[in-house]
Amino acid sequence: MGGLSPEREVSIVTGNSVLEALNRKGLTALPIYVDHNIGETLKSNPIDMAFLALHGTFGEDGCVQGLLEYFKIPYTASGVMGSALAYDKLKSKEILKFHGIPTADYEVLYKNQGISRTLDLPVVVKPTNQGSSLGVTIVKDENQWEPALETAFAYSEEVIVEKFIDGKLLAIGMNEMTPMPIIHIRPKSGFYDYEAKYTSGKTEYICPADIEEDEADRCRQVAIQVFQVLRGRGFPRVDVILDDEGIPQVLEMNTIPGMTPTSLLPMAAQQMGMKFDELVVEILKTAQLDYTE
Repeated sequence: MGGLSPEREVSIVTGNSVLEALNRKGLTALPIYVDHNIGETLKSNPIDMAFLALHGTFGEDGCVQGLLEYFKIPYTASGVMGSALAYDKLKSKEILKFHGIPTADYEVLYKNQGISRTLDLPVVVKPTNQGSSLGVTIVKDENQWEPALETAFAYSEEVIVEKFIDGKLLAIGMNEMTPMPIIHIRPKSGFYDYEAKYTSGKTEYICPADIEEDEADRCRQVAIQVFQVLRGRGFPRVDVILDDEGIPQVLEMNTIPGMTPTSLLPMAAQQMGMKFDELVVEILKTAQLDYTE
């Protein structure tokens, strides 16, 4: 837990929630706070398997996964390649488009290489490699354009500009290849930003989502496709916007969903009759290595 990204504090909340659940289940678990000395920490704390509660850069992008492969410590969530692909929003978009999976039209801008835009407003501006909606802005007026770019470029050298899609924001947790109950996310501010995600009372969650059964079925099928093409593993979460035509437009796959008191994956599990502690153990059971030699 912890780590080196701007999501460190959220990661610690997730990590502590998981640690408490593992202890309640009678498992011997210890917290490992990730910093630049993680290699030495692992050497001095021999462990059988790792429950990854690391959000953001170094935690979800394949870096810590590669380290654990070297130490031969099975870990939860996606492997090295799957983590890297899902975390990079640009590579994810390219793969989704290649496979014909619905996702918003987009273009890429690079720092210090001009800021021209071809997409009409409104658009969403986001860094290619951040989570928790950090650096994301919905641009509806031209006077918001340059400040949005400045915000996104503060987090990344490349920025994605997506066509804004109006619709229902939905989250589909995955139990391996099996979709969990769909959650409809309704932020009271209209934008599911960092504050809306992590502040109690800022967002309304409806589970199961208030959508038609054929729409729910399309969402489940798309989530399975995304899981497959982005090399999902364990219990990731696929986020989509259900547009006005009932088509689920994919935003991303989150390989290490939050496990905080306001998190979505535990909410979906609860709808299935699975308590938080049981969910934690089920996730732990999926711990494995990419390389077994």
